[in-house]
Amino acid sequence: MPHAGQRRTSGRSSTRNPSSRHDDEAPIIPILARKVREVEAKSQNGKVGPTNRTKFQVIAFLVREERAKIKAESSLSNASRAELLKRLDGVATILARTAARDTSLITLLDADATPGPVAQRMRRDWLLESGAELSPEQLVITPPAPAAAPVVPPALAEKQVLPPSVTSRLRANPFLAPDLDQPQQSAFVAGHLTNWELMGPLYRAFEQGSGGGVASMDLPEAPRFDWFSPNGLEVMRHQARFLEGVRAGHRTFLLADEPGLGKTAQSVIAASVADAYPMLAVVPNVVKINWAREVERWTPQRRATVIYGDGRDIDAFADVFVVNYEVLDRHLSWLSTLGFRSMVVDEAHFIKNLSSQRSQHVLALSQRIRENAPGGNPLLMALTGTPLINDVEDFNAIWQFLGWVSGDKPSPELMRKLEATGLTPADRAFYPQARSAVIDMGIVRRRKVDVAKDLPAKRVADLPVELDDDFGRSIREAERLLGQRLLVKYLRVMEARGARPSPHAEPDVDVMRQVAQGELEGAKAAGGAENVFTMVRKIGQAKASLASDYTAQLVRSVGKVVFFAKHIDVMDAAEQAFAARGLRTVSIRGDQTARVRQQAIDAFNTDQGVAVAVCSLTAAGVGLNLQAASNVVLAELSWTAAEQTQAIDRVHRIGQDEPVTAWRIIAARTIDTKIAELIDSKEGLAARALDGSDQEATSSDSVQLNALIHLLREALGA
Repeated sequence: MPHAGQRRTSGRSSTRNPSSRHDDEAPIIPILARKVREVEAKSQNGKVGPTNRTKFQVIAFLVREERAKIKAESSLSNASRAELLKRLDGVATILARTAARDTSLITLLDADATPGPVAQRMRRDWLLESGAELSPEQLVITPPAPAAAPVVPPALAEKQVLPPSVTSRLRANPFLAPDLDQPQQSAFVAGHLTNWELMGPLYRAFEQGSGGGVASMDLPEAPRFDWFSPNGLEVMRHQARFLEGVRAGHRTFLLADEPGLGKTAQSVIAASVADAYPMLAVVPNVVKINWAREVERWTPQRRATVIYGDGRDIDAFADVFVVNYEVLDRHLSWLSTLGFRSMVVDEAHFIKNLSSQRSQHVLALSQRIRENAPGGNPLLMALTGTPLINDVEDFNAIWQFLGWVSGDKPSPELMRKLEATGLTPADRAFYPQARSAVIDMGIVRRRKVDVAKDLPAKRVADLPVELDDDFGRSIREAERLLGQRLLVKYLRVMEARGARPSPHAEPDVDVMRQVAQGELEGAKAAGGAENVFTMVRKIGQAKASLASDYTAQLVRSVGKVVFFAKHIDVMDAAEQAFAARGLRTVSIRGDQTARVRQQAIDAFNTDQGVAVAVCSLTAAGVGLNLQAASNVVLAELSWTAAEQTQAIDRVHRIGQDEPVTAWRIIAARTIDTKIAELIDSKEGLAARALDGSDQEATSSDSVQLNALIHLLREALGA
């Protein structure tokens, strides 16, 4: 890939090493063919991460370069030239097909795009692998000049608000005083890893984390005397150890303790220990009020202000500013100028999608805080008990927020740690040491079984139910028809490839995945026709009365119960069923204001007359304390193991005195059974990457995709 200003229009930019490749007039083409298949396979799995996006761009550049060389090469016969161009066209066709599947890749096809250092290194390495002899200038990697991205995108400029009290605060402190003691960051000196692509190996280090122990940095022992807790409260030992780490000077943390171990309290007190005020907390809407309460509870000498709407009622002279993801976009301008010394992102898995505006806003703010925080060493904390949803690349956005990586390369600090190993990704021993290097950047992970031994046990019990009415029969028929539709598409693809499958042949897994992926994308974009989403919704509707009946029985025998459903109509049906039985309920939904939601939570926890909390899986699955109950009913299944875990842990958390049981209502002889199995298998991802488990790694495909593959496999078997 040429540097800017050095693009060649004809002739060869490199010569072949005659001793390395004699059997191919264009030895780069087999390499491109292999690499483009790797990218295509990732796109079929729905995960084109940073490394494969770079591969895609490099392939596109090299295809164009090689095409120009072949056309200009006078020594080639017409037949040879036509054959080589045909092979390049095959690579280009796969590129186009992949870009059609993931349209975000189209921008990488721009011929005038400026390649980054990783892309330059990848191009150079592939050319050397092909036997090309490169000039000294072509061996040099030229980093692009850094461009400071604005915190407020132009499209949001008119949407920005400026609360009156913020103007008063800015006038009271119109500029930040210089900190002459600010530590100077030492420049990174290039070493033996400079030319290596490292993000893929870093992800793989966690993916292969079996036997590596829990992913948690070494923390100091808890102090003999508790100097963290206010009067009348006491932090637990695992919390005190984290706070000692803050007191010792560590300033970036992925606090990944299992849900229910008091991450909010730890981060609130950490700001006090580090004297890192003002602090910005970006949180889900459902927990805004609870965050303000936790600030008042654990640091009573500090004031918190909660940002609603346009922020007119906020106290701009507060110590802690709490804002939810949904309104963050209109407050970016003034938040980026207030001089925050700390920032917390609660439920940090919410920012895992780097292309979402929510993630971009959070990352832009964190970058500004790292650049401008007085003292130059802000306290940054990402809180999530479930950082991995489908793939280890879910780490990327969190690592960027914390400043551990920048785009597609490690930060200078992390690079120094990796260089200190003396190893490269070609060495097997590199991976456990690379994992440890990232952990030492500030991953803190504690499990309930290890640090809260007095916390009661938790179990998930499945309750299969038969849908034996007309509704149930229609669901099974809809599943059969969907399977047949997938089968027709599968056979069509196989015939197009000239491979008509026989009844006894093993199905082509790649084609099955391709067909399922196409069906899934169509289901997300369209509607109307029966698809996996409408089918699961119908199953939830069919289970609503059965789940309500079982919940009512539980109330009579064990007391309060938390009832979770995914769809509003299932929640409505359940509430009507409970009312008909004389049971008082509260409702926790996504369309409520934070105050109304908090009133419902308080009523459930304190009013003995309230029997059931009817909760939305998506709106009430994070950040809430509902430990007045010890039984949870999951009327509908989630699409992720993380969402299910979060829901159960609204009850199984510090303050719970009784064993917790989650009852999953599963429709027998339907796709519901397979979804439950897939959810359970997904729990192995976090167990392997974070807890050092030997649990077998599973496919990174989504539960939806695997459910469709299951239906197709059943249709093939029939």
